[in-house]
Amino acid sequence: MTDKSAQQVGLPIGMLAELTHRCPLQCPYCSNPKTLLKANRELPTADWQRVFEEAAELGILQVHLSGGEPTLRRDLEQLVQTLSRCGVYTNLITAGVNVSRDRLAALADAGLEHVQLSIQGADAETTERVGNFRGGFEQKLATAAHTRALGLPLTVNAPIHRHNIDQVDAFIQLALDLDADRLEIANVQYYGWAYLNRSALMPEREKVDRQIELIERAREDLRGILTIDFVTPDYYADYPKPCMGGWGMDAFAITPDGKVLPCHAAETIPSLTFDNVTTKSLEEIWYTSSAFNAYRGTDWMQEPCRSCPRKDIDFGGCRCQALALTGDATATDPACMLSPHHDRIGELAARQAEMKQTEFIYRRISADSA
Repeated sequence: MTDKSAQQVGLPIGMLAELTHRCPLQCPYCSNPKTLLKANRELPTADWQRVFEEAAELGILQVHLSGGEPTLRRDLEQLVQTLSRCGVYTNLITAGVNVSRDRLAALADAGLEHVQLSIQGADAETTERVGNFRGGFEQKLATAAHTRALGLPLTVNAPIHRHNIDQVDAFIQLALDLDADRLEIANVQYYGWAYLNRSALMPEREKVDRQIELIERAREDLRGILTIDFVTPDYYADYPKPCMGGWGMDAFAITPDGKVLPCHAAETIPSLTFDNVTTKSLEEIWYTSSAFNAYRGTDWMQEPCRSCPRKDIDFGGCRCQALALTGDATATDPACMLSPHHDRIGELAARQAEMKQTEFIYRRISADSA
């Protein structure tokens, strides 16, 4: 085994594999970077298979196959088969459009174990407007039905923002109607395309509070029937979330061209250099990468994080958000009420919510993309 860095590092258990940036939807909240990679930059089949084998040897227990839209990879069945052979749990994160029952059946035969379906609205009108894809809602419902008919567990992912926050109760009913095992109410996080569209997506505080009350009641009422996960909105939080369970602690992401990232938005921190699976092994990257070790543990922290009893719970929050909102990636995440910038993030959210911008900057691979 490669020598570990100066500090002891545990084994990773989860991996986000962004197989492609291509996607038929153009969601304005997408967390992909603003400069999207074209198909000719994607890792070939053999490289992904090698990476998945290395991941299994490193200790990875589950891989989330994502994008973009992962089903646009024609080799997806081969990749799932490789992971299945290595004993790794596979979760397909899909927009659920242009995916036939036969394709899903082939993926299930290859060893796929779970489907996570993103739905942009609890009705057709909202879904089509947010994703900028006509007929998407009906296709998503069909994909959900095919998933359950094949005996695969189903999670419905509902990215929440100003334009659908009033539909949370309808999303809950939709998840029940689709026989989903789990519903993720995921308030949009403002990275990538969502950062560009912040003034068009930010909900009002009152609606966020109402949403929380509704979800708490639903969780109690539906205990044992539907699991409801809730991703809180950072701009209205009192404490931050631990980024990826803690920077470089137990998970990582890989971009379509093979860069290994401590979190999916880490490339927004310009001081970091990221290793690529085409030149180094996953094991070497996990233990010795300068990017992974930059914010591992707690030694890098400033005050108030350094002496905070929560530092081993939230690990200072999100480094990318700290940089975006304070100009310093080592600062306390402003989502924390102990941050000197906490009032500023609340004021910013209120201003953005008041702007009432309705036009989206849609996500798309443009001529100046890589």
